[in-house]
Amino acid sequence: MTAVETSFDVTSAAAALRERQKPVKAGYREDPSSALTPSTATARVDQAALTATVGTWAGDVVAGLHPAAGGDGTQACSGDIILQALVACAGVTLSSVATALGVELRSATVTANGTWDARGTLGVDREAPVGLGGIELLFDLDTDVDEDKVSRLLELTERYCVVAATLQAPTPVTVRRV
Repeated sequence: MTAVETSFDVTSAAAALRERQKPVKAGYREDPSSALTPSTATARVDQAALTATVGTWAGDVVAGLHPAAGGDGTQACSGDIILQALVACAGVTLSSVATALGVELRSATVTANGTWDARGTLGVDREAPVGLGGIELLFDLDTDVDEDKVSRLLELTERYCVVAATLQAPTPVTVRRV
């Protein structure tokens, strides 16, 4: 195989993506209510182990206390899971937007950094916040396109990433017993 045969054909991929999404978009235009897509996650709580097991498409994830909150670090941290959901969504969105724009990415990584104050989570200081503070989303891209095109790519990725949009303008969370 030559280098041309093994390289990613972004033009063909863009056409295939448009073709794949065409009937989906048409359906949503015809019936906007059909675009409202429910998402659900359920955790099985194990009080004795201080864990919550979440079933995912890739298998179960066992979340436990972060070492900063008294855990031993062997279970997933829910704060990290939020960041992992963010980079997963941003990565898929980046890939889709790049394809739609005809931008070839030789490589791309997305990293999210955030900080949380364990004093708030542990109730040590009522004034300390609970939850992640500011989150930084970093894109490391290897591409030949100019900086204007990269800026447009990142702007659209931010706009269409469901997790980023949710975190930027948080949806109210209602807590109730069923």
